[in-house]
Amino acid sequence: MKKSVAIIGGGPAGLMAAEHLARKGHRVTVYDAMPTVGRKFLLAGKSGLNITHAEDYARFVTRYGAANDRLRPVLDLMTPDAIRVWAADLGTETFVGTSGRVFPKVMKASPLLRAWLKRLEGMGVTILTRHRWTGFDGKPLIFDTPEGQKHVTADATLLALGGASWPKLGSDAAWVPLLKAEGIDIVPLRPANCGFDCDFSESFDTRFSGQPIKSVKATSAAGTTQGEFVISKGGIEGSLIYAHSAALRDALDRDGQAALMLDLAPGRTEEKLAADLARQDRKASFSTRLKKAANLDGVKIALLREVDPAANRRDAGGLANLIKALPLPVKRPRPIAEAISTAGGVSLDAIDDGLMLQARPGTFVAGEMLDWEAPTGGYLLTACFATGIAAASGIDRWLAGQRL
Repeated sequence: MKKSVAIIGGGPAGLMAAEHLARKGHRVTVYDAMPTVGRKFLLAGKSGLNITHAEDYARFVTRYGAANDRLRPVLDLMTPDAIRVWAADLGTETFVGTSGRVFPKVMKASPLLRAWLKRLEGMGVTILTRHRWTGFDGKPLIFDTPEGQKHVTADATLLALGGASWPKLGSDAAWVPLLKAEGIDIVPLRPANCGFDCDFSESFDTRFSGQPIKSVKATSAAGTTQGEFVISKGGIEGSLIYAHSAALRDALDRDGQAALMLDLAPGRTEEKLAADLARQDRKASFSTRLKKAANLDGVKIALLREVDPAANRRDAGGLANLIKALPLPVKRPRPIAEAISTAGGVSLDAIDDGLMLQARPGTFVAGEMLDWEAPTGGYLLTACFATGIAAASGIDRWLAGQRL
């Protein structure tokens, strides 16, 4: 006799679990509060879906910080290579970009999602939208629906409700108080892969907001990376900032202050810069000297003076040092609703190896609800897919045990 599984959340983790469980012969229903499923997945693919990463797998599995050891066996269930095969089976061929990131050749998420949903329908998976989960009533699940409140009893339940970023797409963390009421340990949710506020002057903010700072190296406790970022309204954002966001956020939490060290001229040594600056005509303007000697553009020069208003009074050696190691203070992360992803969630100590809640046998958790984080670059989606598979495998084993 088929067992029933309720999956709450129609994102990548929930849908991947649905596919795996349907293959095992279970009766699967996916519930989602939004009018359609996969909304954040579609947003991620708006400018090119970064589905996974092609770097060496031994390096790949180290990208999950404190959760590395716990996630390694989970990631083994759905490796980057396996994801590319899975996408190809759905008619979506992928390619590896210059940075190692993997994208669909069509550079969109919608064809992949359409094919995926068609496959799930063909496998007998039921998807019910506008069903918002509001908690437990003993074993039954409670949903608010357009037809009123509904109680659903399933043999097993998977929670895959996402974190707290982009709440308008469905990841609103409304599940936090519901699980806390069940005595489940929740690590506070925090923004990840986010921008930061800075104390920029009004004149700098007005003139340079929206402008990119290109070809720069950034250093924090996360290491050193090269790329570009954008001066946003009142702060900084962009891929280079996201790579350091966890380190900056944690430093702010721990020390109350943090700074990102910037090398504005990564192609030149400090000694060469000092020599070139020393040769400049002291009668020339500060901007002219920096443009000629260091090839800095207007926004880099303005940022230099914003951080150190007395930069123009430094000698050649001191100015070269500032160009190569500019400490840009950050004040706070941008709000969690603006973040690409979140850190925190259901404590990994609260689940067993099958991702089942130890406090609620038969209830499992997957995706961003769990306490892990990763940088952008395909690592986030890969772990969501993989935890969906891991939870589905855990459900299948648990249901088999219930039949004994």
